Amino acid sequence: MKLNRRQFNALLATGAATAIAPLPLMGQAKPKVVVIGGGAGGATAARYLAKDGKGEIDVTLIENSKTYTTCFYSNLYFGGFRSFESITHSYDTLASDFGVKVVHGYASEIDRNGKNVKMQDGSSIPYDRVVVAPGIDLQYDSVPGYSEEAAELAPHAWQAGSQSTLLKNQLDALTDGQNVVMVAPPNPYRCPPGPYERASMMAHLIKAKGFKNSRVTILDVKPKFSKQGLFTEGWEEHYADIIEWLPPEIHGGIVSVDAKAGLVETDLDTFEGAVLNVIPAMKAGAIASRSGLTDDSGYCPVDGASMRSRIDNNVFVIGDACVAGAMPKSGFSANSQAKVAAMNVRGDLLSSKVFPARFANTCWSLISTDNGVKVGAQYSANEKGEIVADAKFISAAGESAELRKTTYEESIGWYDSITADMFG
Repeated sequence: MKLNRRQFNALLATGAATAIAPLPLMGQAKPKVVVIGGGAGGATAARYLAKDGKGEIDVTLIENSKTYTTCFYSNLYFGGFRSFESITHSYDTLASDFGVKVVHGYASEIDRNGKNVKMQDGSSIPYDRVVVAPGIDLQYDSVPGYSEEAAELAPHAWQAGSQSTLLKNQLDALTDGQNVVMVAPPNPYRCPPGPYERASMMAHLIKAKGFKNSRVTILDVKPKFSKQGLFTEGWEEHYADIIEWLPPEIHGGIVSVDAKAGLVETDLDTFEGAVLNVIPAMKAGAIASRSGLTDDSGYCPVDGASMRSRIDNNVFVIGDACVAGAMPKSGFSANSQAKVAAMNVRGDLLSSKVFPARFANTCWSLISTDNGVKVGAQYSANEKGEIVADAKFISAAGESAELRKTTYEESIGWYDSITADMFG
């Protein structure tokens, strides 16, 4: 389509020039998209941009790690239901089968004026659009006495990998009479039911060992939590003498953590654990704030209709790092948001058709052997660009053992499906 100056000015006057904004990019050999972060959001976005772009987009994925260990389903590793290898994945197929350029390095900052991503080694990677999916960073100092160094003794294991194996090794080394103390995080955080599924898996491990004198104490900074009724029901049935949940109105607040001594002091009492699992407050991955993409919440505001940053039109933010309205921070959410972002990036760069945003999420949790529960919803974006829930569902209390087993098996099928969707 060729326009003379009169036609272009007429379009500009009516606002229709936005429809042809991508055309200057079409003159390039290939428009360039850089995806930062290779998790559930970033890997999915890179794959769909390459697959649906049909070779017309130059896609680069930047990920510091050479393999990706999913934080979702790492709790089943702690409970002995999965191996570490089963939750660890390679980027090889993204490169070999889909043509994604996978760069294993640390992206330190986005130069939004120059439209390039600065790497820690001093190099830079140019982009026409950038998809930011750095996950979360931990605010260690949100828990008095906790630090990145203390996490090597009292692991958070909320970023999977070496922290996961550290916590698993500590759990495996427990002897009867030794306890686990968990400090649960404040909202908003990655995987709302996660700490409570983890406590269930820890209790399952203790029970499987035949221990009679070991306990899991959850010191929560929240007065309530996701799937609380379902977890409470399961704990009463399977772990009544193992799991104790203490909300802030009982323990009074976390005063300090001494990782070396294995102590968590509260206003109520001091709790001793051979294993301390301290999960601090969270915020968007560091590159988001360094690049000026966050607001006062510590996360990145986006237009839910596209996952486009409200701060920079050339930037899309997905997954745990974004403010996603009613959607929780989960692997399923990130995967769903990635597809909406990829569609809109292709619309920008290739003038392909863009459909209204539709999202989905389901969070499964395992309470005991074959005892799976779930919560989820369908979502859309309203006229303000806010993501809202259209329909919700949750497992019911008192479900049959057969239904709970079906729910668990459904979750295993989903894990296989989403990791294939992420990595090909």
